[in-house]
Amino acid sequence: MNAFDTPCSLDALDPASPTCEPDTAVADAAVPAPIPADLQAALDRSGLHPLTLGGRTLLPIVQGGMGVGVSAHRLAGSVAAAGGVGTLSSVDLRRHHPDLMERTEGLAAKVGGEAEAKRLIDEANLEAIDREIAAARQRSQGRGLLAINVMRAVQEYAAQVRRALEAGIDAVVVGAGLPLDLPDLAQDHPKALLIPILSDARGVQLIVKKWERKKRLPDAIVIEHPRLAGGHLGAARIADLGDTRFDFENVIPQSLAFLRSAGIEKDIPLIAAGGIRTHEDIARVQALGAAGVQLGTPFAVTEEGDAHPEFKRVLASARDDEMVEFTSVAGLPARAVGTPWLKAYLKIESKLQAVAHVKSRCTKAFDCLAQCGLRDGLAGWGQFCIDNQLAAALRGDVKKGLFFRGVGALPFGDQIRSVRELMERLLTREAMAGA
Repeated sequence: MNAFDTPCSLDALDPASPTCEPDTAVADAAVPAPIPADLQAALDRSGLHPLTLGGRTLLPIVQGGMGVGVSAHRLAGSVAAAGGVGTLSSVDLRRHHPDLMERTEGLAAKVGGEAEAKRLIDEANLEAIDREIAAARQRSQGRGLLAINVMRAVQEYAAQVRRALEAGIDAVVVGAGLPLDLPDLAQDHPKALLIPILSDARGVQLIVKKWERKKRLPDAIVIEHPRLAGGHLGAARIADLGDTRFDFENVIPQSLAFLRSAGIEKDIPLIAAGGIRTHEDIARVQALGAAGVQLGTPFAVTEEGDAHPEFKRVLASARDDEMVEFTSVAGLPARAVGTPWLKAYLKIESKLQAVAHVKSRCTKAFDCLAQCGLRDGLAGWGQFCIDNQLAAALRGDVKKGLFFRGVGALPFGDQIRSVRELMERLLTREAMAGA
C-alpha cells in the first residue's frame, strides 16, 4: 500500500484479524478530497494558511502522537478523516488488542527465558502496528494524512519504523532523540514522509546537514516548545525548559533563516507544537513563519481519543498549577499531571536515585527503552517502570497512572467533545467562537 492508497477492509476491525484484503469497490471509487467540504469552507473563512505535505493540501493541524495507546486508530483515523494529520503512537500498541495481550501475558514464566519473552512481546507490538494502521486507514476514508510517532529512545525504534513503512504509513515522526539514521531506515520507501521533532534552531541545522549527506531532507520539522508541551520534552535538563532559545519567536525565524540560506526554505515546512489551544495561537505562529501546528492534549480528551474516559477527565480538569516536571526513566525532562502516584514517587525519588543499580532483568521482560533509568541503574534518571504507569493511565487508573499533559486551558475547558468540534473551534476566530 502506498502513501495515498484507499483503505482496505478490516473484517469489522476484528482484533484477531491481522491482515486485510483490498476492497475492490472502494479501490475503484474516486479518491476523496483531503479535506471535507465543510471544514474546507471553515479554513477558507479562518484566515489561516493550509498545510501542504506529500503533495496534499491539508488543514494546518497535526495531532501529536501520544503513548501508551492514547493515540491509536480511532483518534488518528478521525483526525485524518477531518482533513488533518492523524498520528498513531507506536509504543506498546498491543494493549488495544485483547488477543495480543493474552498471548503475551506472563511470558517470562511460560517460555523460560527473558530473550524469548521479549521477542514474542516485540512481535505482538509489530503486529499491532499493522492492525492499527489498517484500522486508521479505514476510518480516515482516504482523507488527510496518517503518521506514526516512534520515539528514538525505544529499543525497537528501527523495527517499528520499518514495520510502519511496510504497512503503508504516510509519514514517520520521530522525537525523544535525534533520528540521524531515519533516512537509512526509510531508504526503500522514498514516498514516505520523514518528520523529526526538534526544539531549537541548532537541532534543525544538525538534522538537515546530516540528512543531506544521505541524499534526503526532512519533509517537515516539528518545533516543540519544552516549556509548553506534555510528555517527554526536548531539553537536556528540567532547568533548561524555560530557555528563551526554545521560544517560537526565536526558533522559528532562526530555523527559517537557516533553511533560506540553504535554499530549501520552501521544501521543509515547520510545525509548531506546545501550548497551542486556539485559532489565535495558530495565527500567531503562522505569522512567525510556521506552516502548521501540532496539538496533543486537546486531541487526547476528545470523544474519539483511544484512552479511558477517566484518563480524559484527569487531563481535561487539570490546571497549570497542577502540572509537575520531573526526569523520566528515559533520562528526559517530562511534564504530567500531579496525580497521587506521581506525587508519591517524587517524595522518594532522590532516595531511589541514590540506590539506583543495574537490575538483572526488566520489570516487564520487555526492555521497552534502549536506556532505562530503572533497569540500567542510572542515577539521576527516573526510577520507575514507565510502561506500567502509562498503561495504568490508559485504562483510567488515577491512583497508579502517569498522565502526561501539556500546559494551557483546553479549547472546551473540562468538556469532552468530538474531533470534528475541536477542528471547527481551532478554525474559528475567538470573537466568532463566542458569538
